[in-house]
Order: sequence, then structure tokens, then C-alpha cells
Amino acid sequence: MSNSTRIYFASDQHFGAPTPQLSFPREQRFVAWLDKIKQDAKVLFLLGDLFDFWFEYKTVVPKGFVRVLGKLAELRDSGIEIHFFTGNHDLWMHDYFEKEFNIPVYHRPKEFSFNNKIFLIGHGDGLGPGDVGYKRMKKVFTNPVSKWLFRWLHPDVGVKLAQYLSVKNKLISGEADVKFLGEDKEWLVQYSKRKLQSKHYDYFVFGHRHLPMIIKVGENSSYINLGDWIGYFTYGVFDGENFELKEYTSI
Repeated sequence: MSNSTRIYFASDQHFGAPTPQLSFPREQRFVAWLDKIKQDAKVLFLLGDLFDFWFEYKTVVPKGFVRVLGKLAELRDSGIEIHFFTGNHDLWMHDYFEKEFNIPVYHRPKEFSFNNKIFLIGHGDGLGPGDVGYKRMKKVFTNPVSKWLFRWLHPDVGVKLAQYLSVKNKLISGEADVKFLGEDKEWLVQYSKRKLQSKHYDYFVFGHRHLPMIIKVGENSSYINLGDWIGYFTYGVFDGENFELKEYTSI
């Protein structure tokens, strides 16, 4: 692959948290990164939690993030392919990205192939063993009745309440979530190894854990977690032969 066909991956920006004012410098940094990769990107994968909260009413979307959305529209209009996976903070995303930007939205992991390398890509929440409490909660949040009831709240009330609860979520503030637990306790590692029992994948690429890491899970297979844009500012890039995790240090 030439320099004009690189595949980029990023996850867990949590824009809007803990406040729009404190989030804004991170948004600027991310937009600068998007502007940089426009030079050689063929495909961009966003693996969830781009926003700390997102809910699409029929005619209303959350206020803000215009620089991020505008830059994504610019990249897409320039011919760069973009794929979006919902995370646990923006799981109520529906068709706004698809209709407005021509960016497909996925709610579960999906397989892709690039240069004869097979990728399984997703946000990562609710996969693997354990985490039973969250899996139950996700079923409630994604239940059509729950979404219908929330939709009846006025956006000024519903969005404000959801943003408050979202910021309180330990994934944005808890130190325990950015500590390596060991391969036997990293449930996405276990999930990847289990998937390899039925099919070969060269790369398992996920977010959610907020911790950048590359772990070998098979002879020719690696599990990659992309880290986040809160403390690490890390992203993944595949050049056709190798996958690397890098840190974006400029602004």
C-alpha cells in the first residue's frame, strides 16, 4: 500500500466531558489530527464514544461539536471512507451520520479485510466473559421501550440529565479502567482468543478500555486497544503490512 492508502483508527474521545469548556482543547487537537491524516488516509475507523453522550431525536441532535462534525464531513467529501462504531456512551446513535455524512454506523463488531489481512473491529463493550451488570444495563438502554420513553423528555431535560450521568461514569474518571489487568483478566483478550477457535483474524481492534496496548493472542494474531483522547491521544495506523499505535503530540 502507498502512503495515500493508510487505514486509521481512533476511539474514546468523549467530547463534551467533563464540561464543553474543558473538552474544547481536546476537540481542537482531534480536529488537527483529522486534518493531518487527510493527506494519506484511505479509510478512517471511529470506534465509539466519540461523544460522551449522544441521542438522536427525530428532528434534534445534541448541540455542539461543529468543528469535529465539519471536519468529518470534509474528509468524507474528499473521498476518504469513514466507518463509525457506537460505544456505550453514544449507543443511541441512529441514522444521522449515515444521512448527513454518508458514514455507516455499526452497533456490533464487524469484519473487514485490507491487503489480505482480516480485521475484527468494534467498540468492545459487553464482549467476552464477565461484566454481567453492564450487559444487563445495555439491554435496558437499547430496549425500544426505554428509548421511546426517553424520547418523550424535552431535550433540555433529557440531554442535561444524560450528560450528568455520563460524566459520572467511571470510564471517564476512574483510574482502575486504565490499568492493565493481565491477559487472563483482560476480557477483550479472552474474547479474541475465543474467536480464533472458529476463524483466523490477523487483528482484533477495539476501544472502550482507554488503555493503548497490543497483545499477541495467536501465532499470527494480535489484539489492539486504541487507548483514548483524554490522557493518551493515541491512534492506530495500518500501512498495508504492519499495524502501529502512535501518539498525536501536536495541536
